[in-house]
Amino acid sequence: MPSKDKAVTSSGPIPASLVICAIVLLSAALYLASSVFAPLAFALFILAVVWPLQEALEKWLPKAVALLLTLSCTVIVVLVFASMIAWALSAVGDWLLNNVQRFQVLYLQATKWLEEQGIFVAGVLAERFDVLWLIRLFQEIARRLNRLAGFAILVFVFLMMALLEVRQFRRKLASLDQQGNGGRLARAISEIAAKFRRYMLVRTLLSLLTGIIIWGFALLAGLEPAAAWGLLAFALNYIPFIGPFVATLLPALFAIAQLDTWQAVILVFIGLTAIQFLIGNYIEPLAAGAALSISPLVVVFAVFFWGLLWGIPGALIGVPIMLTVIAICAQFPSSSWVATLLSGAPPDGPGKS
Repeated sequence: MPSKDKAVTSSGPIPASLVICAIVLLSAALYLASSVFAPLAFALFILAVVWPLQEALEKWLPKAVALLLTLSCTVIVVLVFASMIAWALSAVGDWLLNNVQRFQVLYLQATKWLEEQGIFVAGVLAERFDVLWLIRLFQEIARRLNRLAGFAILVFVFLMMALLEVRQFRRKLASLDQQGNGGRLARAISEIAAKFRRYMLVRTLLSLLTGIIIWGFALLAGLEPAAAWGLLAFALNYIPFIGPFVATLLPALFAIAQLDTWQAVILVFIGLTAIQFLIGNYIEPLAAGAALSISPLVVVFAVFFWGLLWGIPGALIGVPIMLTVIAICAQFPSSSWVATLLSGAPPDGPGKS
């Protein structure tokens, strides 16, 4: 009898303090080992997106040839995307270097105006900030992008190995059916992969739409370099919340040095904000649908939390990671409440108007 009571007690609910400690320790481990976990997570995300191509090619070609073609297509897409970003940053940087005097004049005018208003903090700002700050900012961005080269190589290695082991992993899941977990995990993985592909499709189409509209708006407003702002808006839109904010703020700052009146600068800022707001809050929910329903608060948390842990790669895949958590939790009765809380607004019940 005592042993039975002990067994019942040991299978009771896990204390909340233990769960919190486990989450903190897991987060610390993910942060400290980010050089390994971040590329692995990114590789698994890409695997879910490109696997249908690999599977289709294997029906007609040997497995090694199909793997080579899949990896080649993936690398080409990444290189084209990276080349567009590099060109856009280079175009903005060149314009900045060629027109640095405009920012210098604006900086001196702002400093003088602050002194006339009796705000003597302008002197402190003059010691810590100058117009070259923008140049240093773009140089730091370029350095960070260069560091991503090593990250990309590790992602490529993980992706290649994962593509080779997909079918073997499926057989391992099938062997777990005797414990009743294999089928649930297989369904969760299938659902996650489908959500990833839909997420990337929706995000790519919306990013393309955002880039085209902002490019056209910049042309109409006389904001240079218009093509670079469109490409940056296209690329940054892959990072929810943070990306659209940066894609709005940067052109608005450059508009201060390019446009003649403050009214025109304000109109440009309002126009850019309106574009991002309409696409992010109206078009995106319609395009994504219920399949990608996720709480807006969870989206913001995911971008900042995973961005804090893993930097730019974490911000890029923060939302897909949360989609993974939701899909896995939904497959098990004991954790389905977590999926319900993290998901978007539930549909109205029959008794609700």
